[in-house]
Amino acid sequence: MIKITGTLINYYLHCKTQCWLSANRLNLEDNSEDVRIGRVLHEINEEKNKYSEISLGNVKIDKITDDYVIEFKKSDSDPEAAKWQLLLELFTLKQKGIEKKGKLEYAEKNKQTKTEIVILDDACETKLLKIFEEINTLVEEKTPPKPVLVSKCKKCAYYEYCFI
Repeated sequence: MIKITGTLINYYLHCKTQCWLSANRLNLEDNSEDVRIGRVLHEINEEKNKYSEISLGNVKIDKITDDYVIEFKKSDSDPEAAKWQLLLELFTLKQKGIEKKGKLEYAEKNKQTKTEIVILDDACETKLLKIFEEINTLVEEKTPPKPVLVSKCKKCAYYEYCFI
């Protein structure tokens, strides 16, 4: 069994091929402009806030306040994947006896911030455990799943690997 990270959950929910490649240590994101932009946004948010990124086992929490665990995203292009990444963070904290609500903050192009509140309930925990099992089954396969070309693939760091 591998350690499930927020990034793996994010990849699993929007591309099984990307999840398998990343989990099996084929990282192509260092060459991605979108990934660099996301990292810069994280650095800017760290500088602006007194709470900076916290590593807790297999998860990295962007910001934590008295009430919320906050996950920063550069856009809302895949809100479902972002939500489950945040739910993993809430789940990990709950395992340590800390219960919080989650907040997704999307930095929009017009410099306004869009927010979404996320709550970890029993149904989410059950689904999260199922996602863990599915990811473990996927990454244990000998070869990655065949990629499926969709419009968002062209912005992916793995595009050339999958389709060229």
